[in-house]
Amino acid sequence: MLWLKILLGIVFVLVLLIILFCLTRVGVRVAYDGTVMELEAKIGLLTLHVLPVKERAEKKKKSKKPKRKKKPKPEKVSADRPKEKPKKSLPPVKFEDIKDAVHTLWPPLKRALGRTRRSIRVDPLRLSLTLGGLDDPPAAAEQYGYLQTAVWTGMPVLEKLLDIRKPYIHTGVDFEASALAVEGEFGISIRIGTLLGFGLGIGFPALRWFLRFRKTCKRRTELAAKEAARQASEDNQARPA
Repeated sequence: MLWLKILLGIVFVLVLLIILFCLTRVGVRVAYDGTVMELEAKIGLLTLHVLPVKERAEKKKKSKKPKRKKKPKPEKVSADRPKEKPKKSLPPVKFEDIKDAVHTLWPPLKRALGRTRRSIRVDPLRLSLTLGGLDDPPAAAEQYGYLQTAVWTGMPVLEKLLDIRKPYIHTGVDFEASALAVEGEFGISIRIGTLLGFGLGIGFPALRWFLRFRKTCKRRTELAAKEAARQASEDNQARPA
């Protein structure tokens, strides 16, 4: 029958497109030298430059004649006008949060990576991490020990699970600096089908950790507010009348 042949042809074309879509490799490359970040996205043979913004676009914008600015009309202030809500900032991530994330996510992450059979390619991998130890040298030294342990024990396992080509990781501590210094270049690519399977394997554990992390941050904020209120009350009582 003609309609059956047409239906089989449509199904065959759809299956072929799905297979080609799942076999398409996507990836990103990030490079940071301490001041400027470069970001590229790859979809198959197509490469998209995301950062930094090209100078040509900026020059075109500058070359356009500036429009005349209209004088803003004075706004009427009303008592019933609602106040603007303050913008929410990202909660600070502490070192214990990172340890909790590694402890929670590493087992499902290892299982998900094992199913990919080294189809995830990491190239290049050049990273330099320098911890700042000016504010708290003992804590920085402890964090450096954890970082060294993670690198020397984790990298051999990752090299068995991923296709990592010529990795280079340098770690250090600068006791004259207070902030973390990061430099390097990192690129990763993965097939879309592998990415979907990997997301299903790691998505639910990551969501559970994120919800627990949000509760922890909320509890810290409440404790900090209570401590600030208590300190302000003690200061008011200590002032002479």
